[in-house]
Amino acid sequence: MTMLPVIPTSPDTPDAVATRRRPAMPPRHLADLDLAGRRAAAAELGEPAFRAAQLSQHYFGRFERDVERMTDLPAKTRDALGERLMPRLLTSVKELSCDDGATRKSLWRLHDGAMVESVLMGYPDRITACVSSQAGCGMACPFCATGQAGLTRNLSVAEIVDQVVHLAGVAASGAVTGSPPRLSRIVFMGMGEPLANYPRVIEAVRRLTTPAPEGLGLSQRHITVSTVGLVPAMRRLIAEDLSVTLALSLHAPDDDLRDELVPVNQRWKVDEVLDVAFEYAARTGRRVSIEYALIRDVNDQPWRADLLGRRLAGKLAHVNLIPLNPTPGSRWDASPKPAEREFVRRLRAAGVATTVRDTRGREIDGACGQLAASELTDVGAVGGADGGRPAVPGAGAAEVAQ
Repeated sequence: MTMLPVIPTSPDTPDAVATRRRPAMPPRHLADLDLAGRRAAAAELGEPAFRAAQLSQHYFGRFERDVERMTDLPAKTRDALGERLMPRLLTSVKELSCDDGATRKSLWRLHDGAMVESVLMGYPDRITACVSSQAGCGMACPFCATGQAGLTRNLSVAEIVDQVVHLAGVAASGAVTGSPPRLSRIVFMGMGEPLANYPRVIEAVRRLTTPAPEGLGLSQRHITVSTVGLVPAMRRLIAEDLSVTLALSLHAPDDDLRDELVPVNQRWKVDEVLDVAFEYAARTGRRVSIEYALIRDVNDQPWRADLLGRRLAGKLAHVNLIPLNPTPGSRWDASPKPAEREFVRRLRAAGVATTVRDTRGREIDGACGQLAASELTDVGAVGGADGGRPAVPGAGAAEVAQ
């Protein structure tokens, strides 16, 4: 884990050292609070309670993130409301698009200089946002651009939600070519391990699914939360009584290989992770999406397809095969198409629903972490970033099958 630098002073106390080591979270924002909390915050500023509803309607109903453009608010109160409830959380560094405008990637700088990415993907019947839950990632998967950069810090609830509100505004503007002007799906497949930032991710999900103006009003069934297999957090998710889709980044059906590809497997093995995933599926009635990045001569062998098929046969699960999007200088490469087709054939022969993920955004560093790594390298902040969370087009540039 990448810590902020600690500069010792004397005398020092353990609490002082711990405080300096703790990454600074951003100031409180409207999206960190439920409607009651917003009313209380407005009252602290001497404003009437209905100001909370006004702000909420602008932010969640009209996707307006700048209090200065909320012209129905008295001018004299905007500065105070902006400072206390609408601070700027995300500053745009780059906005890139490809696929004739159907894929759009944003690189953001946070208040402390950390960078995160989010992606908007348009389809004929829907628009999907892929968002980050952490700045960096601590899971250390060797084929993933974000994982190789390490973890900087968790994102706040509002930093997560603000990505979505921005992207919802882009969708509503009609800028996404060939798609309806409404954001309808969210995948937590950007930078970071969502379940390692569990409380804030769950609160963000609730904010995104609460009806407007308190929240964004999206369907829980149209939200996907991914994990590399943090079993205790997966068990907590079962108890949340949510109907989000769980996506498990498996990438290997056997412990020997998964220990290398997904280091957390050294703590929670394939059998245990799958058992909890199937328990989630049984509790919610939602198919678990098994994410599997196909890597040439690493995990694409026919016998591994057969083993995966045996593990998943008869289960409420769907395999999402991901053509690897290799990062510059990486030793990992995508499986050739004949190997990909054979892998699909064997899984389907075992009765397992299988799709190959639509790839997006290769020309705009679409895989999660690539754009941030290239920007940081350009400014000298990072040297030799090999790329982390999986360096695949679905972790930041393609949609999980629903």
